[in-house]
Amino acid sequence: MTTTALPVLTKKDFQTDQEVRWCPGCGDYAILSAVQSVFPELGIKRENFVVVSGIGCSSRFPYYMNTFGFHTIHGRAPAVATGIKAIRPDLEVWVATGDGDALSIGGNHTIHMLRRNVGLKVLLFNNKIYGLTKGQYSPTSEVNKKTKSTPFGSVDRPFNPLALAIGAEATFVARSVDVFQQHLKDTLKAAASHRGSAFIEILQNCNIFNDGAWFSLTEREARSEHVIHLEHGKPMVFGKNRDKGIRMIGMELEVVQLGNGTTENDLLVHDMHHSNPAYAFALAQMEKREGFPTPIGVLRNWNDQPRWEEVLNAQVQEVIAKRGPGDLTKLLRAGDTWQVQ
Repeated sequence: MTTTALPVLTKKDFQTDQEVRWCPGCGDYAILSAVQSVFPELGIKRENFVVVSGIGCSSRFPYYMNTFGFHTIHGRAPAVATGIKAIRPDLEVWVATGDGDALSIGGNHTIHMLRRNVGLKVLLFNNKIYGLTKGQYSPTSEVNKKTKSTPFGSVDRPFNPLALAIGAEATFVARSVDVFQQHLKDTLKAAASHRGSAFIEILQNCNIFNDGAWFSLTEREARSEHVIHLEHGKPMVFGKNRDKGIRMIGMELEVVQLGNGTTENDLLVHDMHHSNPAYAFALAQMEKREGFPTPIGVLRNWNDQPRWEEVLNAQVQEVIAKRGPGDLTKLLRAGDTWQVQ
């Protein structure tokens, strides 16, 4: 038996001849570069990749990826991607979407795609604003956000994308940041190795309509105090001097100062494989509490659920085995109504 070796691919193989048309300085460039760097390392033929998007700045993504792709309509990328994965479960299907595209008009599709555990990888670019339509508030914009559509400040509470995904029982939930390139690449690789739905929120700057949205996390002097890197099997430590940590008492998290009898042995050890989604949900809520850092990394990686496309295709084959292949022409010509038995 002989095997055919996969061609050695490089980042250049995933770049197209299209002019990349994002605003200079946009965080999307960094995300594109990371994805183009990671895809060659996955050991998958280029023709087996499909990139699907909806509408928005992020949704230009398929034009710039030298793979198969679809630029669909607003909010419908998860539905189209689900259809592709259903009929071709062998393909590696990625979704590029934004906080408005995925959480507003596309919110229902996002929720049901995650609860079904379709084998898709979802990149949600979160800049807390509608950029393509020139600066209206989005589902992730903070309360009192003044924009062209909320001149006196938004009164809406923002969505927490990670909490939403965990509430839909997504089996893989993670977060990274556009300018944290190595962390972003590592997170993408972790998502790629997951069998079910992988949801990655990528905090991304829109330097035209919402510049500095994540400045407290990305500014070099502040990031160590405001960001905690979740690492499986390691205690949750953060701070410029690594002198702070997260402790869990019951189901409540608290920030503690290390020293005076409190050591890393007293801290919560991150378990991304925790069976109870309430654990990951608690981590996703940390940033909303005063004095708590924003978590990045993999919050949840739970592989006990079958992939939707596998169950669907198994059901189809079972019915064919029992009843034989269907005849669509015969069905359509049978009359005005028909009954499936």
